[in-house]
Amino acid sequence: MSDSETVIRIPLRKLSIATVMLPLSAFILCIYLSLRYNFTMSTATHCGVPNYLPSISSAIGEFVPQRYIWRAAIAVHSAPRFLLAAMYNSFMKRILSNAGDYQSMVKVTTALNVVENIALLGLSFVSSKENYNIHKFFFIVFMVCSELYMVITYLLLKYNKIRLTTPLERIAYLKKKQLMMANVTSFFVALYFFYRHNTYCEPGMYSIFAFLEYLVVLTNMGFHMTAYYDFHNHDLIVGEWKTASS
Repeated sequence: MSDSETVIRIPLRKLSIATVMLPLSAFILCIYLSLRYNFTMSTATHCGVPNYLPSISSAIGEFVPQRYIWRAAIAVHSAPRFLLAAMYNSFMKRILSNAGDYQSMVKVTTALNVVENIALLGLSFVSSKENYNIHKFFFIVFMVCSELYMVITYLLLKYNKIRLTTPLERIAYLKKKQLMMANVTSFFVALYFFYRHNTYCEPGMYSIFAFLEYLVVLTNMGFHMTAYYDFHNHDLIVGEWKTASS
């Protein structure tokens, strides 16, 4: 017979916090450093009108040390993100109805979650300054996958919320709903101000776009942070297997 001895036990609620805090801290630091030391260059646009906030692409990819801070945080956080994607695959299978359509959608949401993480790695390690087309491709893939992942996940839980059996799971569902709605709203309003900036070159329009872009990123992080509630009482255990003599 065989048994195992626990080597490492990590509460998933703490892992989910650490996974979000890495990019969140790097994001805030990169914005601060860009405003503090690279204000003129980071806020400049082709229009040449006054702006007061850098875009995310500019803040995380065009200057040093911001570029390396962001890349390090994204690289380290990506491994637990893949682990949590696998955890959500099992979680959604348990929560959702056994109907074939629902179970098929679990595969879709898992794929979207994984591709979103891969695209985030891609856009982080290939800046717009280094290769605009590749950065743009990864950015589009990231946005499409993240928006679809949040919307589909929310809808699946909405039509199966009777299966959310614990108070923490219900809290996570409500927060997912709020963050998804805030994210989608911020995204489309950001597109409007981006259009106005490019079409009319009005002062400050790009700053409003950049602020809404920050909200899109922050609400996306918050949506993934709901893993804190979904897996609050779960642990990641690394064990050493030992064979016991009978």
